[in-house]
Amino acid sequence: MLKDILSPEDLKKLKIKDLDSLSEEIRERIVDVISKNGGHLASSLGVVELTVALHYVFIAPIDKIIWDVGHQSYAHKILTGRNDRFETIRKMGGISGFPKQSESPYDPYDVGHSSTSLSLAIGEAVSRDIQKKDHEVVAIIGDGSLTSGMAFEALNQIGHLKNNLIIILNDNDHSISENVGGLSKYLTTLISGHAYNRFRKKSMELTKKIPKIGDRLYDRLYRFFASFKGILVPGQLFEDLGLRYFGPVDGHDINGLVELLSKVKDINNQAKIIHIITKKGKGYKPAEDKPSKFHGTGPFDVATGGALSKSKFLSYSEVAGKTLACLSQKDKSVMAITAAMKLGTGLYEFEKAAPDRFYDVGIAEQHAITFAASLACSGMKPFVSIYSTFLQRSIDQLIHDVGIMNAPVKILIDRAGIVGDDGETHHGLFDISIIKNIPNFVFLAPSTGEELRDMLHYALGYNDGPVAIRFPRGRIDSETFHADQCSIFEPGKLKILSKGDDCAIFTLGDMTKTAMDARDLLKEKGFNITVVNLLTIKPLDIKNIERIIKRSRFFITLENGYIAGGIGEYINNAISPDIREKCLETMGFPDEFIHHGSVDELFRAYKLDAESISKRLLKELKKK
Repeated sequence: MLKDILSPEDLKKLKIKDLDSLSEEIRERIVDVISKNGGHLASSLGVVELTVALHYVFIAPIDKIIWDVGHQSYAHKILTGRNDRFETIRKMGGISGFPKQSESPYDPYDVGHSSTSLSLAIGEAVSRDIQKKDHEVVAIIGDGSLTSGMAFEALNQIGHLKNNLIIILNDNDHSISENVGGLSKYLTTLISGHAYNRFRKKSMELTKKIPKIGDRLYDRLYRFFASFKGILVPGQLFEDLGLRYFGPVDGHDINGLVELLSKVKDINNQAKIIHIITKKGKGYKPAEDKPSKFHGTGPFDVATGGALSKSKFLSYSEVAGKTLACLSQKDKSVMAITAAMKLGTGLYEFEKAAPDRFYDVGIAEQHAITFAASLACSGMKPFVSIYSTFLQRSIDQLIHDVGIMNAPVKILIDRAGIVGDDGETHHGLFDISIIKNIPNFVFLAPSTGEELRDMLHYALGYNDGPVAIRFPRGRIDSETFHADQCSIFEPGKLKILSKGDDCAIFTLGDMTKTAMDARDLLKEKGFNITVVNLLTIKPLDIKNIERIIKRSRFFITLENGYIAGGIGEYINNAISPDIREKCLETMGFPDEFIHHGSVDELFRAYKLDAESISKRLLKELKKK
């Protein structure tokens, strides 16, 4: 059937009894493509029936279907005219792994970070009502996203305003026992039915008209309806916030979902929340058994679920996790904090070594930073590991609670720079411009696993203020790694990798190898290049940087970040004005959001690969 579904209008032509079979076809399609491309598999498999039901009941794109995070939108993309391009998902020039306005009218908003759907939904509903339009607004949010304060801020306003919208709470962490499930299903059918809702609405309208005591009676009657339901179902929190609660219901019962969505859609003039229970990875056993492994996955063998390529090298995240686990045994004040990314940041190693000092605070980056600031001010040594793209959510906490108090928090900025296939919402290109402008921070950038290890050992002993360490997504280039061995690290000390008077390249992090490769290409042409691994973003050794520049005919800076606010701009502002004219170029990413594609493809596209850099320098060297 799937080949004939070119839009949701085609879906609506099917009979309800055919929707289960269609869901299985969609699952097979997702597994087939993601096994080759990699992507967010488990979460997308868990919402296939929900997605089919949503597009069967609602009239998109007139009705607005708003996904939270967006990495579970694969079935949505397939059903909204993108099945023929689904093989290109997360590929250079292909469709995005997340909803994008520019890609389809069925994607009303760009989303990639969690907990935005409810704020977007109430904004859409308020705008609709002011403009006297008439369409449905549906937000889908996962149970994990509700740990974010932003989601509760939105819920508070939704309950207060009571605009007509529907929230789908996708709960994939708990199952419903048979008895509770049966009772809940019966009650949800009852309270979503037309007769019950007509009675409820009419009785409350009549109550409000009673002179003198009407308002008080109305309030008590509302509380009665909510309390009656609250005895039997776990939705009292939402009822207290002012939302009508329905559920929990089976998120894989497509007939039940279509029936419930159709009924709830007809309950007007209030916000509703439908609590569904789903299984992450549904329909593909390896993903069902290990949903965390298949949350974000590379290419894999469909038959076994095993990765197609297994590297003998550790990732930078694993280096950080192993080193912190080692440090936790040396110093009992060491703590580790993550925001729902225990596996991605490698902190599962720390949890095994010191479970009583490991904290996963959920999707709550702001809280993670301030929590760590309090621990640091109280004599503990907290290491907070957060992806660069998610650290953006806690800028005020970094300034207000860490920087101003000079709290000795140690922040590990994972996935710094270009990350590749997930695109704009996941690249870590802003951290340099953010952190370097906050007073009191020491800011470091390793280019090898050993340098990262040494910086972590240094951070442990540094208690005069906060330390931030940025490192890329990817693997180290050494087969042997020892977390307990370290060399003394001195912040600000330059690491000169090669010497030559023709040109100097100042670089850091994962661009160091690129700089050395460009140096090798230029050496073949008879030019000698100085390559300087800065290692430290802040403080900079400006005197020695100036000394190197004075010896060189000209220099460039090279970084895996935005040029605006980056290390190149920092150096040029700090050096003596009379040598600034020697700066040929500050190389990095321009003032635009960088699309998705593999890391190598993106570096080539923006001429930040070794060959492009060497050609640019060769042209100038020959000219001069």
